[in-house]
Amino acid sequence: MARSARAREEIRRFLDIGAVQVAELDLDGDGDEAVLRPGPGSPPVTHGEVFVLVRRGGRPVGTMLGRVPEGADARGVLEARARAECAARDVEDTGCAGEPPYTSVVVATRERAGQLARALDSLLAQDHPRFEIVVVDNAPVTDETRELIERKYAERVRYVCERVPGLAVAHNAGLAAVRGEVVAFTDDDVVADPRWLTELTAPFAADAGLGCATGLILPARLTTPAQVLLESHGGFAKGFTPRTYDPARPPGDEPLFPFTAGRFGSGANMAFRTAVLRSVGGFDPATGAGTAARGGDDLYGFVRVLAQGHRLRYTPSALVWHHHRETWRDLETQAYGYGAGLTAYLTAILVNRPALLPAFLARLPRGLAHARTLTAVRETAVRETDGGGADGGGAPGDHDVRTHPWPRRLSRLQRKGMLYGPVGYVRARRALRATVGATVRRAR
Repeated sequence: MARSARAREEIRRFLDIGAVQVAELDLDGDGDEAVLRPGPGSPPVTHGEVFVLVRRGGRPVGTMLGRVPEGADARGVLEARARAECAARDVEDTGCAGEPPYTSVVVATRERAGQLARALDSLLAQDHPRFEIVVVDNAPVTDETRELIERKYAERVRYVCERVPGLAVAHNAGLAAVRGEVVAFTDDDVVADPRWLTELTAPFAADAGLGCATGLILPARLTTPAQVLLESHGGFAKGFTPRTYDPARPPGDEPLFPFTAGRFGSGANMAFRTAVLRSVGGFDPATGAGTAARGGDDLYGFVRVLAQGHRLRYTPSALVWHHHRETWRDLETQAYGYGAGLTAYLTAILVNRPALLPAFLARLPRGLAHARTLTAVRETAVRETDGGGADGGGAPGDHDVRTHPWPRRLSRLQRKGMLYGPVGYVRARRALRATVGATVRRAR
C-alpha cells in the first residue's frame, strides 16, 4: 500500500474509534451485591462499551472492557463478567507495620488553574493521617495559579513560584521546600483515589531500604479517539501485580535493568524517601517537559535511586485517574516526546553517573532490540470472549491485547524522538546555564 493511501487508512481507522464509558465496580461493595459507580467526573453508566476498574474491598484488582446491551441492567451485566474474570485475583497486602510516614505532596503546574483545582480537591480528600501539599507554579505568565491558591486553598496548600521553566526544575523546587519524610509527586491533570497517598507511602514504613514507590494510573475519561487509542495500547498502567525492584537482586526477567525505567512507573504517581532523593541531587533540571529534552525526568529519578542501592516498589493499590490528552496532534507530540525523553534521560544518567557506562554498554545490544520493539507498529490482537467476540478485544490498559492498531506515523515519530533525545538534552543543559547565568546577573 502506498504511503499516502496507508496514511488515509490510518486516519479513517482513528476517526472511527468510538467513545468508551469509564466506571468502577467493587465486588465486595455492599453485602452480596457489587457496587457500580461512574468514573471520576463521568455520568452514570448506560448501554454501550464500558471500561471498568474492578475492585475487591475497595482495592483495585483488574480492568475489563464490557458491553452493556440497551435496556439491560448495567450493574448486573458487568458484575457477572467481573466475577468470572477478576473475582479470584488476590488483593494486595501493603505489609505496613505502622502508619504511613509524614508525607509531602508536590504538584507542579503551569497556567492550568481549572485542572489544578480538581486535582487539589482530590488530594485534600486523602485519608492519609499526616501530609502537606506544595504547589509549584512553574514559569508563570499570569497570576492565575497564585490567586487560586490564595483564594481557595490558602490554609491548606503552600505555594512556591519557580521562574525557570521545566518540570524537573519545578520538582526540585518542591523538593527543596518540603518537610515530609516522604515526598510524593503527581500532576495537575489527575484525580487521586482517596486512599492513593496512604497506599503509595505505606511501603516506606515497612521497608527501611525503600527509596521509591510508584502506583497505578488509569484513564479518567475515554471520550475521544486519541484517549481510547492510547489506553488500548497500555496507557500509563503497569498492571495489577505489586512488585519490588531490588538492585542487589536484579530481576531475571528484566535483562536491561535498571535502564528500562519506564517499566517501574510514571511521574504522575511516584514517591521518594526525601533524604534519598536529595542525596542523589534530585532530578536532572535539563530533563522533563518544558525543556528541549521533552521528558525523562521521572525515569532519571528512578534509576539514580536504584543505582544508589535503594529498592523501588510498584504498588497498584495506589491509584490516580489521569486525564489523557484529547487530540491526534496531542498524540503526535506525546509520541515524539516519549522517544526523546527516553534517550535524553539515558544521556543524563551517563553524564551525571559515568560509573554506570560499563553496565549500560553491556546492555546496549539488547537495548537496541528493545527500542525496535518499543517503536514497532502494533497491530490489534482480538481476544475470544464468552459473547462470541462481541466485546471487540481486550480491555484498554491491557498491555498484551490491543483493540486498535497503533499508527505507523506515531511509531516513526517516537523513533525520531529517540534520535533527537541526546541532542535535546545537550540543548536543555545549555539553555539552563544561560537562564541561571542571566538570573545571577540580574540579582547582582
